[in-house]
Formats: sequence, C-alpha cells, structure tokens
Amino acid sequence: MNRIIRTAVCAAAVTGLSFGLGACDVTEAAKDEAVEQVDKSMDEKYEVTYEVTGKGVESIEFAGGKGTAMDPKMESVKNPPLPWKKTVTLRGIMPPAVSPISIQDTADLTCKVVYKGETIKEAKGEKALLGCIAVSPIVK
Repeated sequence: MNRIIRTAVCAAAVTGLSFGLGACDVTEAAKDEAVEQVDKSMDEKYEVTYEVTGKGVESIEFAGGKGTAMDPKMESVKNPPLPWKKTVTLRGIMPPAVSPISIQDTADLTCKVVYKGETIKEAKGEKALLGCIAVSPIVK
C-alpha cells in the first residue's frame, strides 16, 4: 500500500511541478516515468489461494478477479465440499477476500488467504464469518 501511495504522490508532485507549481526543473520524461509506474502497479497480476476449513458451510463468497480493482465483484459457491481451496488471479490493488457463510457451530471454521505459499490473512471461529480480507501484496 505504501508503494502505491508513494508512487501516486510522486506522480502528483511531478505533474504539479511540470505545470510550474514547484521550484524544480522536471523533465517530461520524469513525469512519464512516474505515470508509467502507477499504471504498471494497477495492472500487475498476482495469484492467491483461498482456503476454508470447518463444517456446515452453506456458501463461500470470494473476490475472483472480476470487476475492477476499486470495485471487485464477489463470486459465490454454494454447499462447497470442505476443506475448500480456490486459486484466483487478481490485479493491482484489488484486495484478496474470502468469506464463509455458516449458521452452524463456527468453532472449527477457518479461512485463509495464501500468497506465494505464505498466509497473508487468517481468521478462525466466529471471526472467520467476517471473512479474510488482505491488502493486495502488490502494494506492499
């Protein structure tokens, strides 16, 4: 997230400077490079694997890569066999998110978001019902 923010701030600063709002001499090439860096991070693709374990899960909602980075469309699977795993491709700042839905005992319920073999978000028990929403690993 800090990398995106820094890049966006730099791009804004370069743009402002190029319009004469600053005291520094900024070239058109520097402005173009800053804009290109922001665009690249918004379009960069990455894979995550969602995992849900437990019992009595009626459905699972997850960000599957549809929609936009700012407005991801959730997908759903009904009566999934457990344990459940799904690998999806997301882009840019799109947050990985998975949420199991259960009305039964949630003591054994777990959800995870795994990126490159590392768990980047995990929730257990009742907290798993709130879901696992991670920050995009692209913006770290």
